[in-house]
Amino acid sequence: MLELEHFFACPYCGETISMFLDISVRKQQYIEDCEVCCNPIQINYEFENETLLSFSANSIEQ
Repeated sequence: MLELEHFFACPYCGETISMFLDISVRKQQYIEDCEVCCNPIQINYEFENETLLSFSANSIEQ
């Protein structure tokens, strides 16, 4: 499995989070908890030819 380490700020607490993205899957959307504040984050990303085209990490309205 090809992976890319990506850093982003948590939309809740602002802490920098490191995440490994699976390059072999062209487009993904899922929810992952922040490793610092444990709030759920909606992750969306898209790859093309091993290049990260887009990435977003958003809070979830509750």
